[in-house]
Amino acid sequence: MAAMAQSGDLFSSIKKKINGGNGSSSLSSDDIVSGLKQALTLGAQKSADRLSVANGFLNDKAVEILMPEQAQRVEKTLRSLGMGKLVDDAISSMNHAAEDASKSAAPIFVNAIKTMTVKDGLNILKGPDTAATAYLRQSATPDLTRAYSPVIDSALQKTGATKYWKDVFETYNKLPTTFSKVDPDLSSYVTQKAINGIFYYVAQEEILIRKDPAAQVTDLLKKVFGGKS
Repeated sequence: MAAMAQSGDLFSSIKKKINGGNGSSSLSSDDIVSGLKQALTLGAQKSADRLSVANGFLNDKAVEILMPEQAQRVEKTLRSLGMGKLVDDAISSMNHAAEDASKSAAPIFVNAIKTMTVKDGLNILKGPDTAATAYLRQSATPDLTRAYSPVIDSALQKTGATKYWKDVFETYNKLPTTFSKVDPDLSSYVTQKAINGIFYYVAQEEILIRKDPAAQVTDLLKKVFGGKS
Protein backbone atom coordinates (compact mmCIF):
# COMPACT_ATOMS: atom_id res chain seq x y z
CA MET A 1 0.00 0.00 0.00
CA ALA A 2 2.90 2.36 0.80
CA ALA A 3 4.35 1.81 -2.65
CA MET A 4 0.99 2.63 -4.19
CA ALA A 5 0.75 5.85 -2.20
CA GLN A 6 4.28 6.87 -3.19
CA SER A 7 3.51 6.32 -6.86
CA GLY A 8 0.96 9.14 -6.77
CA ASP A 9 -2.19 9.34 -8.83
CA LEU A 10 -0.86 8.09 -12.15
CA PHE A 11 -4.34 8.32 -13.61
CA SER A 12 -4.00 12.10 -13.57
CA SER A 13 -1.33 11.68 -16.23
CA ILE A 14 -4.06 10.74 -18.71
CA LYS A 15 -5.48 14.25 -18.42
CA LYS A 16 -2.07 15.69 -19.22
CA LYS A 17 -1.70 13.37 -22.18
CA ILE A 18 -5.10 14.31 -23.59
CA ASN A 19 -4.01 17.93 -23.60
CA GLY A 20 -0.55 17.08 -24.88
CA GLY A 21 0.93 18.48 -21.72
CA ASN A 22 4.58 18.18 -20.69
CA GLY A 23 5.59 17.37 -24.25
CA SER A 24 3.77 14.02 -24.32
CA SER A 25 1.72 12.87 -27.26
CA SER A 26 -2.02 13.21 -26.92
CA LEU A 27 -4.15 10.17 -26.19
CA SER A 28 -7.02 9.53 -28.54
CA SER A 29 -10.53 8.99 -27.26
CA ASP A 30 -10.29 5.42 -28.55
CA ASP A 31 -7.16 4.89 -26.45
CA ILE A 32 -8.96 6.11 -23.35
CA VAL A 33 -12.02 3.93 -23.82
CA SER A 34 -9.95 0.89 -24.81
CA GLY A 35 -7.73 1.36 -21.77
CA LEU A 36 -10.68 1.68 -19.42
CA LYS A 37 -12.34 -1.39 -20.94
CA GLN A 38 -9.14 -3.37 -20.60
CA ALA A 39 -8.71 -2.26 -16.99
CA LEU A 40 -12.27 -3.24 -16.12
CA THR A 41 -12.01 -6.55 -17.96
CA LEU A 42 -8.77 -7.38 -16.17
CA GLY A 43 -10.31 -6.36 -12.84
CA ALA A 44 -13.42 -8.46 -13.42
CA GLN A 45 -11.39 -11.52 -14.39
CA LYS A 46 -9.04 -11.25 -11.42
CA SER A 47 -11.95 -10.62 -9.05
CA ALA A 48 -13.88 -13.62 -10.35
CA ASP A 49 -10.77 -15.80 -10.08
CA ARG A 50 -10.18 -14.62 -6.52
CA LEU A 51 -13.72 -15.29 -5.32
CA SER A 52 -14.29 -18.57 -7.17
CA VAL A 53 -11.58 -20.47 -5.28
CA ALA A 54 -12.52 -22.75 -2.38
CA ASN A 55 -13.96 -20.59 0.43
CA GLY A 56 -13.33 -17.46 -1.64
CA PHE A 57 -16.30 -15.71 -0.03
CA LEU A 58 -16.48 -17.56 3.27
CA ASN A 59 -12.90 -16.81 4.35
CA ASP A 60 -12.93 -13.17 3.23
CA LYS A 61 -14.48 -10.83 5.78
CA ALA A 62 -14.77 -8.07 3.17
CA VAL A 63 -17.29 -10.04 1.11
CA GLU A 64 -18.46 -12.94 3.32
CA ILE A 65 -22.23 -13.42 3.04
CA LEU A 66 -23.90 -13.44 6.45
CA MET A 67 -27.55 -13.90 7.34
CA PRO A 68 -29.66 -11.00 6.03
CA GLU A 69 -30.60 -8.28 8.49
CA GLN A 70 -34.22 -9.40 8.72
CA ALA A 71 -33.07 -12.92 9.60
CA GLN A 72 -30.62 -12.02 12.35
CA ARG A 73 -33.31 -12.55 14.98
CA VAL A 74 -33.74 -16.06 13.60
CA GLU A 75 -30.00 -16.70 13.82
CA LYS A 76 -29.76 -15.40 17.37
CA THR A 77 -32.74 -17.48 18.54
CA LEU A 78 -31.53 -20.72 16.98
CA ARG A 79 -27.99 -20.27 18.29
CA SER A 80 -29.34 -19.65 21.79
CA LEU A 81 -31.20 -22.97 21.53
CA GLY A 82 -28.07 -24.89 20.57
CA MET A 83 -28.81 -25.00 16.84
CA GLY A 84 -25.76 -23.05 15.74
CA LYS A 85 -24.64 -25.76 13.31
CA LEU A 86 -27.90 -25.42 11.39
CA VAL A 87 -27.24 -21.71 10.94
CA ASP A 88 -23.55 -22.25 10.13
CA ASP A 89 -24.48 -24.76 7.43
CA ALA A 90 -26.89 -22.26 5.88
CA ILE A 91 -24.27 -19.50 5.92
CA SER A 92 -21.57 -21.77 4.47
CA SER A 93 -23.84 -22.98 1.68
CA MET A 94 -24.78 -19.40 0.68
CA ASN A 95 -21.11 -18.47 0.42
CA HIS A 96 -20.28 -21.60 -1.54
CA ALA A 97 -23.13 -20.79 -3.94
CA ALA A 98 -21.70 -17.32 -4.55
CA GLU A 99 -18.25 -18.85 -4.96
CA ASP A 100 -19.56 -21.37 -7.49
CA ALA A 101 -21.44 -18.69 -9.43
CA SER A 102 -18.32 -16.50 -9.59
CA LYS A 103 -16.73 -19.03 -11.94
CA SER A 104 -19.03 -17.77 -14.69
CA ALA A 105 -19.07 -14.10 -13.68
CA ALA A 106 -16.25 -12.74 -15.86
CA PRO A 107 -17.94 -13.24 -19.27
CA ILE A 108 -21.10 -11.54 -17.98
CA PHE A 109 -19.06 -8.53 -16.87
CA VAL A 110 -17.08 -8.44 -20.11
CA ASN A 111 -20.26 -8.24 -22.19
CA ALA A 112 -21.40 -5.29 -20.09
CA ILE A 113 -18.03 -3.57 -20.42
CA LYS A 114 -18.24 -3.69 -24.24
CA THR A 115 -21.04 -1.12 -24.24
CA MET A 116 -18.85 1.70 -22.86
CA THR A 117 -18.86 4.73 -25.16
CA VAL A 118 -16.34 7.52 -25.69
CA LYS A 119 -18.60 9.86 -23.70
CA ASP A 120 -18.68 7.35 -20.86
CA GLY A 121 -14.90 7.11 -20.94
CA LEU A 122 -14.38 10.85 -20.76
CA ASN A 123 -16.83 11.14 -17.86
CA ILE A 124 -15.00 8.35 -16.03
CA LEU A 125 -11.73 10.18 -16.64
CA LYS A 126 -13.02 13.14 -14.63
CA GLY A 127 -14.18 10.95 -11.75
CA PRO A 128 -12.57 9.45 -8.64
CA ASP A 129 -10.37 6.36 -8.38
CA THR A 130 -13.29 3.93 -8.71
CA ALA A 131 -15.25 5.86 -11.34
CA ALA A 132 -14.99 3.06 -13.91
CA THR A 133 -16.33 0.52 -11.43
CA ALA A 134 -19.15 2.89 -10.47
CA TYR A 135 -20.03 3.27 -14.15
CA LEU A 136 -20.10 -0.49 -14.58
CA ARG A 137 -22.24 -0.96 -11.47
CA GLN A 138 -24.77 1.64 -12.59
CA SER A 139 -24.99 0.56 -16.21
CA ALA A 140 -24.69 -3.19 -15.85
CA THR A 141 -26.31 -4.22 -12.56
CA PRO A 142 -29.80 -4.88 -14.01
CA ASP A 143 -28.41 -7.04 -16.81
CA LEU A 144 -25.95 -8.69 -14.45
CA THR A 145 -28.73 -9.51 -12.01
CA ARG A 146 -30.84 -11.07 -14.75
CA ALA A 147 -27.90 -13.07 -16.05
CA TYR A 148 -26.58 -13.98 -12.61
CA SER A 149 -29.86 -15.07 -11.01
CA PRO A 150 -30.17 -18.43 -12.79
CA VAL A 151 -26.49 -19.10 -12.13
CA ILE A 152 -27.04 -18.42 -8.43
CA ASP A 153 -30.22 -20.52 -8.39
CA SER A 154 -28.32 -23.46 -9.84
CA ALA A 155 -25.46 -22.96 -7.39
CA LEU A 156 -27.86 -22.74 -4.44
CA GLN A 157 -29.27 -26.13 -5.40
CA LYS A 158 -25.83 -27.58 -6.01
CA THR A 159 -24.41 -26.50 -2.65
CA GLY A 160 -27.51 -27.43 -0.68
CA ALA A 161 -28.18 -23.83 0.30
CA THR A 162 -31.87 -24.10 -0.54
CA LYS A 163 -32.28 -27.09 1.77
CA TYR A 164 -30.34 -25.51 4.63
CA TRP A 165 -32.26 -22.26 4.25
CA LYS A 166 -35.56 -24.13 4.36
CA ASP A 167 -34.42 -26.08 7.42
CA VAL A 168 -33.43 -22.90 9.26
CA PHE A 169 -36.68 -21.06 8.72
CA GLU A 170 -38.97 -24.04 9.09
CA THR A 171 -37.28 -24.79 12.42
CA TYR A 172 -37.59 -21.19 13.55
CA ASN A 173 -41.17 -20.74 12.38
CA LYS A 174 -42.26 -23.86 14.27
CA LEU A 175 -40.93 -22.63 17.61
CA PRO A 176 -43.73 -21.86 20.10
CA THR A 177 -42.13 -18.47 20.74
CA THR A 178 -42.33 -17.46 17.06
CA PHE A 179 -45.26 -15.14 16.44
CA SER A 180 -44.03 -13.52 13.21
CA LYS A 181 -42.85 -15.93 10.53
CA VAL A 182 -39.71 -15.01 8.59
CA ASP A 183 -38.41 -16.33 5.27
CA PRO A 184 -36.38 -13.83 3.21
CA ASP A 185 -35.86 -14.38 -0.52
CA LEU A 186 -32.71 -16.51 -0.58
CA SER A 187 -31.99 -16.29 -4.30
CA SER A 188 -32.31 -12.50 -4.54
CA TYR A 189 -30.26 -11.99 -1.39
CA VAL A 190 -27.35 -14.20 -2.44
CA THR A 191 -27.42 -12.85 -6.01
CA GLN A 192 -27.06 -9.27 -4.76
CA LYS A 193 -24.34 -10.18 -2.27
CA ALA A 194 -22.40 -12.17 -4.87
CA ILE A 195 -22.52 -9.25 -7.32
CA ASN A 196 -21.49 -6.83 -4.57
CA GLY A 197 -18.51 -9.05 -3.79
CA ILE A 198 -17.31 -9.01 -7.38
CA PHE A 199 -17.74 -5.23 -7.63
CA TYR A 200 -15.82 -4.77 -4.38
CA TYR A 201 -12.75 -6.38 -5.88
CA VAL A 202 -13.20 -4.83 -9.32
CA ALA A 203 -12.93 -1.48 -7.52
CA GLN A 204 -9.78 -2.59 -5.70
CA GLU A 205 -8.25 -3.70 -9.00
CA GLU A 206 -9.17 -0.39 -10.64
CA ILE A 207 -7.42 1.55 -7.89
CA LEU A 208 -4.36 -0.68 -8.24
CA ILE A 209 -4.15 -0.28 -12.01
CA ARG A 210 -4.53 3.49 -11.72
CA LYS A 211 -1.78 3.87 -9.12
CA ASP A 212 0.68 1.00 -9.37
CA PRO A 213 2.88 0.68 -12.50
CA ALA A 214 3.40 -3.02 -11.71
CA ALA A 215 -0.33 -3.61 -12.25
CA GLN A 216 -0.24 -2.04 -15.72
CA VAL A 217 0.50 -5.37 -17.37
CA THR A 218 -0.21 -4.55 -21.02
CA ASP A 219 1.19 -1.92 -23.40
CA LEU A 220 -2.22 -0.25 -23.61
CA LEU A 221 -2.56 0.00 -19.84
CA LYS A 222 0.93 1.47 -19.62
CA LYS A 223 0.07 3.97 -22.37
CA VAL A 224 -3.23 5.07 -20.82
CA PHE A 225 -2.51 4.82 -17.10
CA GLY A 226 1.27 5.15 -16.95
CA GLY A 227 3.02 8.17 -15.59
CA LYS A 228 5.24 8.40 -18.63
CA SER A 229 4.38 8.63 -22.34
